[in-house]
Amino acid sequence: MKTFSMPPFCGFRWLSIALIFLLMTISSHQPALAGSSDISGAVPAAAMKLVQFCADPKTGLDVQAVATLVDYVLLSKSKKEVDLPVLQECPGAYYEFDTRITFPHFLEYSYNPQIPSALTRPSSMRYSLWTGLPGESQKMPDVSRLAFPAGEPVVVHGLQRDSNTPDLTTGVYYEYDLKRTLILLSHKGRQTLISISKQIKQSDVGKKGVILGNDDQWNYFYSGQPGSPVTGLGWVKSYIYDYFSVGVYIVSGASPTLVRTGAFQWLRAGWSGINLVQSSHILNGMKRFARSSKSILESPKLPAPSQLISAYQKLSALPHSELFAEYAALRQAKQSVALRTAKITTMEIKIQNSSENIPEEQMVEELMLKYLKSTLGKPS
Repeated sequence: MKTFSMPPFCGFRWLSIALIFLLMTISSHQPALAGSSDISGAVPAAAMKLVQFCADPKTGLDVQAVATLVDYVLLSKSKKEVDLPVLQECPGAYYEFDTRITFPHFLEYSYNPQIPSALTRPSSMRYSLWTGLPGESQKMPDVSRLAFPAGEPVVVHGLQRDSNTPDLTTGVYYEYDLKRTLILLSHKGRQTLISISKQIKQSDVGKKGVILGNDDQWNYFYSGQPGSPVTGLGWVKSYIYDYFSVGVYIVSGASPTLVRTGAFQWLRAGWSGINLVQSSHILNGMKRFARSSKSILESPKLPAPSQLISAYQKLSALPHSELFAEYAALRQAKQSVALRTAKITTMEIKIQNSSENIPEEQMVEELMLKYLKSTLGKPS
């Protein structure tokens, strides 16, 4: 087994935590999804072995657990979504969908360090930054160019700092740190990628955001103001307490132009230490991700990877003053729209402008989404 240890690493491209605080306004218990008995205990147990490997690589990769998960994703099912058992106090859910794209192109768009995460999951991810030792900044390895092994898997480990988009109901968004692991392998002759995430610690406090217009336009405002709205309680401090997931990507069926995504996710979040997440909330978040991801990767207007990389390199090469001017203009436009919604106040705008210290990589990622939207014909 070939292993790469990279302190900063992006990975998964599909963490759909943007999601969950629909539950903040829902207190009644939701019934279990039909088909929840279709998944055996062996599958969640296999997922947890991989999560443990991500959290502590010294435990070693369990190849049987890998085979169990990939075989389940490839299995023909009547239900594409299912509740998973509660593990480590976290409710869970499984969801799968197919995307019309070749596997090499999928990797080029989704796992290239010069194509930001938000470009393939803009309704879920604000930005994804690679973290390392203080003062250092490195890129993740270009997974799209790693050779798929004929024998032992290739494994990449790293760390990641993410921020998601505002929740559809509450507008709350979060920032959090993850351990990340990617596994490249050949499973029964099929090229396969497995992506694993494990939250390192409690997230930063949830903050107030605004969805500007329809969610499928991917326009969001981030105030930097802590707080989550809860019916009857006003504003409370909410957190994501724990999150772990395993994503499987593999060519679907006999078609070389269909990539199946099968995701196993668990999440615990709320306030005052109380978990308010249910499996249905996790599924809503995964479906939100799937809609935007498919609309981008299947779009006939999607630029070639080389075109996106060229735009990324040009933005990254700008002097800081010019880059900040571009970013400030984008943020100002969002502020103006946010104020018109009456969901944000002038004071909250001033707090954001005075308190945020934006990393250059974050500015580049958010400007790249603006560029992608213009090429896809979406308003920005």
